[in-house]
Amino acid sequence: MTSQYQREHALRLAAEQRVRELEERGRVNASNSSLPPSANPIGAPRPVTKRPTGRKRGAQVGHRGHARKLIPTEQTDEQVAHRPGVCERCQGDLSGQPGTLVGRHQVAELPARAVTIIEHQSFACRCGRCGAISQGRIPDAIRVSSIGPRLSGAIGMLSAHVQGSRRAVAMAVQQMLGCPIALGTISARERELSEALAAPYGQLVAHVSAARVKNVDETGWPLKGAQRWLFVAATKDAAVFRIEKARNRPALRRLLDGKLSGTFGTDRAGIYDLLAARRRQLCWAHLKRDFVRCLERGDAASAAVGEAGLAICRDVFGLWRDFRARRGRRLTRRQMQTRVRRLQTRMRAMLEPGADSGVKKTAGLCRALLKHEPSLWRFAFVPGLEPTNNLAERMLRPAVIWRKRSFGSDSRAGCVFAQRMLSVMQTLKLRAGAGAGRDGPSTLDYLAAAVTAHRNDTAAPAILPELRAKAKAGAKAKAKAGVGAGAKAAPEPKAKRLRKVA
Repeated sequence: MTSQYQREHALRLAAEQRVRELEERGRVNASNSSLPPSANPIGAPRPVTKRPTGRKRGAQVGHRGHARKLIPTEQTDEQVAHRPGVCERCQGDLSGQPGTLVGRHQVAELPARAVTIIEHQSFACRCGRCGAISQGRIPDAIRVSSIGPRLSGAIGMLSAHVQGSRRAVAMAVQQMLGCPIALGTISARERELSEALAAPYGQLVAHVSAARVKNVDETGWPLKGAQRWLFVAATKDAAVFRIEKARNRPALRRLLDGKLSGTFGTDRAGIYDLLAARRRQLCWAHLKRDFVRCLERGDAASAAVGEAGLAICRDVFGLWRDFRARRGRRLTRRQMQTRVRRLQTRMRAMLEPGADSGVKKTAGLCRALLKHEPSLWRFAFVPGLEPTNNLAERMLRPAVIWRKRSFGSDSRAGCVFAQRMLSVMQTLKLRAGAGAGRDGPSTLDYLAAAVTAHRNDTAAPAILPELRAKAKAGAKAKAKAGVGAGAKAAPEPKAKRLRKVA
């Protein structure tokens, strides 16, 4: 009788636990998990609830304007002068009188055909002396493609940055730019651009791998409907992407060419346990959602962990805000470290009882955080490291939109194109946002230069300023050595084997 009662009691406890888990699963939303806001169930609270300020929407009266800047007059294509014909006061003739520029207004317009189409013609001529016929030949470097390097770069940007389908890209090129183009040409230009970016992609992998601080994250990327994973590793000035078959530790190693050096900002995914605790920073934004979920779990032990955890989260974000204050730093790094040690003591005092609470998921969270305790506070001791993984998530956002619009890739070559284009575009965007884009090329300029180098069998342009400076210095040294030794000029590179014209 006692054994039967024990079995029934165990079954009842298991059923109650199952009910709690199902109820908790029904409460999952973007505010307490990694679920994106777009996948929130009906009736879920908004991820960010802001208090109304009472002001109207839009720009406020007296705000600093952000109007479009005028380009220099010498860079405009046409200037139209509006001069007064007669004096406004006495109606006297002002023809021939010198004028002073007092106003400028620029109007941008798209021409009926924005592309320049150059027709290369070959002629045959008969020799008047011997009667032989000689034929002029169009250079192989020109016959490589019917699309120029700059337009090829624009097609790649339309495919990757605007996330349009190939038919949409073809329609934009035809109707907006006025260039007739075949649907297969879009795919051909993507393949060529992917090949042209192979060397710059390798440079980015080496640069990010050697960085002292980097953020890593991953998201799904289907390949013909099969699940694949898009990894990203980002620094302040570069980002590198890679699509892998599985979300595991070997994939993480391949992302960085097997070199897991430096300090990493990550979430709590198990694949990152490969990293030493003192070389890893857990994302506090993810931890905040975990504590919200504890608070919503319902029992007293979980609520205590959730309330204390959210209070510590607020203090951590407040410390970081004061440390990063723009107008006069309110906290030095040493002061921040002192306060972090106090928070560390509070965190441990909250996690240790929570680990013995008896609530399965709450206790599991507390034990996991105790295990990775050094990874909670590395941001206070490592320059350049942040308490959240926001950088990697911002780098992934355009890729997620691309995935939702295109449903991933249909071939391995498409995956390679995606990872290389994302790496180059996001790197150039990071450098422009950091103020380093003034002395570097725009995305379209860089893609055009890469395609030109690929067609001429020359080295691709370096994507990072330090690599560009090194390449220029090496070229100058070679030129100087060649002049000093009286060497002959280097022969022109042989034209690339003629590929099928798209």
